[in-house]
Amino acid sequence: MRIFIALNFPEQERDRIHSAAQPLRDAGYPVRWLEPETFHLTLKFLGEVRSEKLPLVEQVVSRVASATPAFPLTIRGFGAFPTIRRPQVLWIGVDPTPALRCLKQDLEWGLAHHGFERETRAFHPHITVGRTEQNRGAGVFRGLDKLSAELDYEGTVDLGTVDIVRSQLSKQGRRYQVLTECPLKPRTKED
Repeated sequence: MRIFIALNFPEQERDRIHSAAQPLRDAGYPVRWLEPETFHLTLKFLGEVRSEKLPLVEQVVSRVASATPAFPLTIRGFGAFPTIRRPQVLWIGVDPTPALRCLKQDLEWGLAHHGFERETRAFHPHITVGRTEQNRGAGVFRGLDKLSAELDYEGTVDLGTVDIVRSQLSKQGRRYQVLTECPLKPRTKED
C-alpha cells in the first residue's frame, strides 16, 4: 500500500480554496487541476508499506498526535514548485508555524526509529491544487507569477486529527482513502 500522513481540511475550506483558484484555471495554462476532495497537507510520505507494518505506523502517529495540542493553520498565498516560471506543482501555502513544524519533526523522529527514512529537505507546507506536464516549453506559463500574486485568499482552520492515508493510482487519477484518523490533543486554556 502507498501510504502518507496528512492533515485534511473541512469540505467548506477545500471549496473556498478551489473557488479562489478559479482565475488560475480560467487562464488556460496546461495544468491538470485537482478536485477539492483531494486537497490536503502532506506531513510525511511513507511510500509502499506492507500491511503488517500498518499497526506500527498507526501506533507512532497516534502517540505523536495525542501529545500534540490542536492548533490552527493559516492558509494563504499561491505559488509553484520548483519555480513559478516552470512549474510542476501549483499550490496554496500554509504558514509554517512552530506547532506545525514540531508535529512534522515528531512524526519524522518517531517513524525513523522504526526504519522509515527521515526527510532531509526543508519543509514547505502547502496544498497542491494542480500539476503540470513536465518539459513544457519556455513561456508557456507567462503571466502566472503576476496572476498568482494577485489572488487574494486567506483562511484559518482548526484541525482535530492527523490522518494516515492510502494513495491509489487509477485511470481517473489518484484516489485517497483515510485509513486511520489520529486525534490531536484537545487544546486547553494554557495552549
